[in-house]
Amino acid sequence: MKLINIGYGSMVSSEHLIAVIGPESAPVKRIITEARAAGKLIDATYGRRTRSVIITDSDHVILSAIMPDTIGTRLDAQYSAGEIGWEDEDNEQ
Repeated sequence: MKLINIGYGSMVSSEHLIAVIGPESAPVKRIITEARAAGKLIDATYGRRTRSVIITDSDHVILSAIMPDTIGTRLDAQYSAGEIGWEDEDNEQ
């Protein structure tokens, strides 16, 4: 299991990430509200402004105070280094 730093010492398993998105749009705000009501919202902003919303495969929603581009760069760096790899369904035999 490889962990991605999402800011201020918080980490998320890269294997369980589905999306990293900005919090501005109405649909994302709805996702946050629904996750809060379901008890599946994790606020990792430490009181700072929410700049990215992370969706996981377990339907948890994680709020982070760092930009989605930064999280994507960190994820891409691990992928490029060969630390994580995603299965390519087109190449399965």
